[in-house]
Amino acid sequence: MVNYYWLDQVPWRYSQTYYHAAAHLGMPALFLLRPAEPYVSIGFHQDAAQEIDLAYAAAQRLPVFRREVGGGAVYLDSQQLFYQLVLPKEHPALPADKAGFYQKFLQPVVDTFRHFGAPAIFRPVNDILVNGRKISGNGAAEIGEMVVLVGNFILDFNFEEMSRVLRVPDEKFRDKVHKSLAANLTTLKQELGEPPEPQALAQELARRLAPLVGELSPVGEPEPRLQAKADELFLSMSSPEWLFLNDRRATLDASVKIREGVFVIQKVVKLPGGLVRLTAGLENERLTGVHLSGDFFIYPASGLQKLEAALDGLPLDVDVIEARLRQVMAQEAIEMPGVRAEDLAGVFG
Repeated sequence: MVNYYWLDQVPWRYSQTYYHAAAHLGMPALFLLRPAEPYVSIGFHQDAAQEIDLAYAAAQRLPVFRREVGGGAVYLDSQQLFYQLVLPKEHPALPADKAGFYQKFLQPVVDTFRHFGAPAIFRPVNDILVNGRKISGNGAAEIGEMVVLVGNFILDFNFEEMSRVLRVPDEKFRDKVHKSLAANLTTLKQELGEPPEPQALAQELARRLAPLVGELSPVGEPEPRLQAKADELFLSMSSPEWLFLNDRRATLDASVKIREGVFVIQKVVKLPGGLVRLTAGLENERLTGVHLSGDFFIYPASGLQKLEAALDGLPLDVDVIEARLRQVMAQEAIEMPGVRAEDLAGVFG
């Protein structure tokens, strides 16, 4: 049985910590909710200082939260209805691969959009489009013994604020970001004139998910155990140590002294499965302190550091790097939807 929580608007922190808490407690759950206040969420594998204009966010008193789900940085507010599904890894409906998981479990979301008149389609790896533009962002993660799917119905969107919170080199580039967002992202308000009521969307999605996940048991409000765990997690996940975990690892790994035969290499490459940022030392033509970050997804999350460690000491040779990546990904059962071993090796080229 899966607990079903229709919560409508909640304090922003609970729009992230309830599903994290359910996963850490091993509680199957479906949350449908909206954050009462705006905030910024960054992906698990991103570097906060690389992605977000933290000074602007602080000046606006806009919280920045690092989730345990991959993907990119996004501005979130009450104009987005979140769906957050938490299931045990052994649930019989779960496909073996993450690409199949997205396709299967996002179909009820696509069908819900269509039910209300928006001609949605699924586009691998994990996007939902209407008329060629993204209308829903989705991600998945393994947290403990649970699998989590998170996504949203975008009722309306603050394009200006999204482009403002991102870290960019200059204002001209920021203007390009704004125009790109407007050209590639749409909303239910834009498509339908007036978006459906959030509760109607939630009820329709729950109805369509039930045949996949099993019986949904409506719960009026989070139980004391879930609430306590959410509060406990917020204390740790709102700390600077958590927010800057990836940034600090990059600084430690890549801060090599520049001298004869020692270099630091940095690259940013957009792959089908997401943007990849590379920072690494190159000492006597061999890699050291490899650090990868970005808005990609990797399962399990610990696989990223295993890949980084496996590259340490290798020559800067794309063929050698590809062979090593392929070997470790097979040995450790690492999945990166939309990113093949040869794609990742190419970042080093």
